[in-house]
Amino acid sequence: MGTETKKILDKIEKVKTEMMRVIEKNAELEIENQHLREHLEELETQKQSDGQGLSKSRKNLEMLYEEGFHVCNVDNMYGTRRINDEPCVFCQDVIYGERR
Repeated sequence: MGTETKKILDKIEKVKTEMMRVIEKNAELEIENQHLREHLEELETQKQSDGQGLSKSRKNLEMLYEEGFHVCNVDNMYGTRRINDEPCVFCQDVIYGERR
């Protein structure tokens, strides 16, 4: 075999090796992409279920709170006016907090 033929065979072998590496990497990326799409779909579904908004009773509490009244029951504050309409974290927790 001539040296020129040997060089061509070596180049073909290198191209073949590189092509196999690229094909493997592509397969890995396709799998990762699929997993990310599934995860994104789960997050969007969760966001939609969380995004249902406040219940009617919580909306009523929110309305009272926005009018300047306490809706929490800390120190029997429920129904009393908030001083200078200052925010109350306890009231906000009653309205927007997670319920289990």
